[in-house]
Order: sequence, then structure tokens, then C-alpha cells
Amino acid sequence: MGAEAFAAARARAGAATVERLRQVEAAIARAARDAGRDPAAVTLVAVSKTYDADGIAPVLAAGHRVFGENYVQEAKGKWPGLREAYPDAEVHLIGPLQSNKARDAVALFDAIQTLDRPSLAQALAKEIARAREAGARVPRLYVQVNTGEEPQKGGVAPGEADAFVAACRETHGLAIEGLMCIPPADNPPSPHFALLAEIAKRNGLRELSMGMSADFGAAIQMGATMVRVGSAIFGARG
Repeated sequence: MGAEAFAAARARAGAATVERLRQVEAAIARAARDAGRDPAAVTLVAVSKTYDADGIAPVLAAGHRVFGENYVQEAKGKWPGLREAYPDAEVHLIGPLQSNKARDAVALFDAIQTLDRPSLAQALAKEIARAREAGARVPRLYVQVNTGEEPQKGGVAPGEADAFVAACRETHGLAIEGLMCIPPADNPPSPHFALLAEIAKRNGLRELSMGMSADFGAAIQMGATMVRVGSAIFGARG
């Protein structure tokens, strides 16, 4: 494929991505209104994991600013350059975080949604303190709750969530903004969303990151303040 043909194909792909973004935005707004909520109260996290900078750029150019990534190393490879062009872009870590990557994660991400164990809380507390001493911004933190108690997934068990949130606050001095969950793929999602909302309410947390491409409507109905949508915007991953 020649350079002109490649550029034209890129432009078509970018236009298709932006059209899907607009469709998702409209669906979120409809779901919020149907639930009697203000659409502005629901933040769309465009899940850009596995997509390169050229694939993300059209969404940034269309005005969207909040993105989700699963891996520290992948995000380090593409977001510094994108942020030079779009300094107000916000990147959330929505995948598992190893404690030895805490420093990189604190430096790179605006929010970390997968805090789920004491060792990680300790590591993040250390790096957040270091960042504050240096006058740097620090990420907002969400506790991940494994609502289905699936052994292959990260997240605190629902029965341990209250104690873990308290330990993050009292032992580690961390400010917890909200909760995140990923319901089991073979379960109806709404009971899991309702459970997360109950845990959040008990702990005085207003932010709920729940709902993905297939179920964000149900999540909004149950009070999601943040939905994480990837394939419905960027297309099926190869």
C-alpha cells in the first residue's frame, strides 16, 4: 500500500472510530436520562489498551479526554507523546498493578482503579508521598472489588472490602475516591453493580467505576459514575 492509500485508510478508520464514539456518548446520555440522572454525571473512560497512538489520536481530536489502559509499560510507550499534544488528557490504569510498578504508575496515571491488596496500598502510599514531596500531582485511587469472588481476577472480596478501605485510609493514609468492579462474564451484571453501590455507600464513596461495552446501560441504572468502554468505540481487538 502506497503512502497516500495508507493515509486515506487511516483517515477512514479514524472517522469510523469517532462515529462509534458519538454513538456510545449518545447511548450513555439516553441511559442516564432513562434512569432519571444527569448524563454529565457519568464519565466515559475510552479503553485504549492495545491501540497505538495513531488509533487513539482521532478520539482525542474529537474532544474526548479520559482513557483507560491495562498495562504500565504499554501506557508508557504511547501516552507521553500524546500528552504533549493533548496535555489535558487523563489516563486511568484499569488493569492489575504489580507493587514494583507503583512508582511508574503514580508518575504516569491520573487514576489507579485496581488497588486491591495491602502490599500495593503500602507501595502506593510510599510513592504518593514521594510525589507530593516533589510537588507532583498524584493519582486518584479506586479499590477494585471482586464481586463474583473469581479466583482468576484481582480485587478484594466483598466481605473484606470495608476493612480494606478502612486500612487504606487509616493505616496507609490513602484517599480512596471510589470503587471498581468487573462482574463475571456469565452472570447478570446488575446484582454485582448493586453490591458495589452498597459497599460504596457504607464507606462514604460516591464514585463507582462499573459497566463496559456490553453492560454500561445496566451500570448507569445502578448508579455508575464512570463506565469503561473499549470495543464499542475502537472496534474489535485483533
